[in-house]
Order: sequence, then structure tokens, then C-alpha cells
Amino acid sequence: MEKPIFIAGPCVIESVELLDEIAKRLVEINQQHGTDIIFKASFDKANRTSLTSFRGPGMAKGLQMLADIKAKYGLKLLTDIHEAYQAEPVSEVVDVLQIPAFLCRQTDLLIAAARTGKAINIKKAQFLSGIDMRFPVQKVLDTISNENIAQTNGRKATDNVWLTERGNCFGYNNLVVDFRNIPDMKEITPHVIMDCTHSVQRPGGGNGCTSGDRCFVPAMAMAAKAFGANGFFFEIHPDPDNAKSDGPNMLRLEDFAPLVEQLIH
Repeated sequence: MEKPIFIAGPCVIESVELLDEIAKRLVEINQQHGTDIIFKASFDKANRTSLTSFRGPGMAKGLQMLADIKAKYGLKLLTDIHEAYQAEPVSEVVDVLQIPAFLCRQTDLLIAAARTGKAINIKKAQFLSGIDMRFPVQKVLDTISNENIAQTNGRKATDNVWLTERGNCFGYNNLVVDFRNIPDMKEITPHVIMDCTHSVQRPGGGNGCTSGDRCFVPAMAMAAKAFGANGFFFEIHPDPDNAKSDGPNMLRLEDFAPLVEQLIH
């Protein structure tokens, strides 16, 4: 049985030391369980609640830090892009481009990502159903087909477009997950990922920042597995209470390996 896709890493690039600590642990887990965890970190968090919130080192410095992790540890990389001009330079470093949930209908961003030939992970917007995600996927597939874009990893275009469930707005400052979105999105693309940490967010619920409930992360993962998810996304940190972004909903680094073991068996 093919192992699921795992995506894991800190929310934002905070320091070289943090990236190294997490990357070393991911390599150990890969060796222990035969997984191929994709390392995730953002060079810029462009949608923070407050102007004073930490955003990251920026694209140039951040991409160099990610490239160093890839060279040192051999891990595949994923990061998000927010503007169309970022797609090409980011694709020269990472293996998977991620489209943030708020931007999943931005046509120019999707087209720019498609033109790189890289795998693309499109997060489902908090205001859309799983069925609605056929339209962003079709924008990517049509661009690939119309412009005859070769896929850099040799896979079919339909295998190179992933969808990620991350919950829906439930009134103010709260999300709820309708797990029926997972089988609905598997009708659109073969790779459907559960974002187990962002789905426990309470957006804007922390008086100028986002709060969350990390205690529910393992349950989110196991429920998604039951509904047929074949990928799992986790933001992890050795000290999430002092993380510079998304700390309340991030999984503790020490708790990640046991959950991986549960999900692959």
C-alpha cells in the first residue's frame, strides 16, 4: 500500500537553527518509517492578522535558507506563494508550490504556478465547498494543456495538482471541518490532503492574532484518514507556545512521530 503524502514543518521561517532542528527530526522519521515527508516553511506570511505580526525573512533570504535545508538533508520542499511573480523563482528551489486558501481562486496566481510544471497544492478556501474546488483545479489543468507545459517530475498533470481541506468558516473566529469534502475532492484529483493544524484555528480569535486548539490535531488526522484522505499536513514546532506564527494550533515536534506511525498503519 502506498504511504500517504506527509507535509510538515514550521509555519514560518524563524531561524536557521529552527529549520535544522525540525529537518533532522523529519529525516529520522523518514528513515524509521519509510516515509518521504515534504518539508514546509513559509518565507513570508502575507496574511497575518496584524501589521506588527512577524512575517518571515522575505523571499530572497528565505529561499536560500530552504535551498540549504534541501542540500543538507535531501528533503523535498513546499512553500506558499502569494503573487504571480513569485512562482518562477520559488519553483527553482521547491518541489511543490502551495496556493493559500484565501487565494485559491486567483486566476493569475494559478496560471503562474501551472506554468512552472511543478506539483501544486491548492488549499480549499474557508468559504468554499469541496465540490467548488473543481474550478481552481481546472484553471491549472487547462493552462498545462493549452500551453503544453511539461511536468518537471514526469507525472501526469492530474497527479500533480493536489487539494487540501482546512475547514470552513463557522460564524466568527471559528472553523468547522465537513469531512465530506474529502471524498468530494477525490472526485476531482487523486491526491487530497488534510491540513490537520490550520483546521483547528480560531481565526482572529486571539485579540489581534489567530488562536487555536492543538489538542484536536490528532483527531482531525484520524477522522480525515477514515474519510479517505491520502495526505496530511502538519505545522510542527519544538516550542509552539513561543512560535512566531500559528503557535496555538501547531503540533509539538515530539508528538509528530507517534501520529505518523498511527496514520501509516
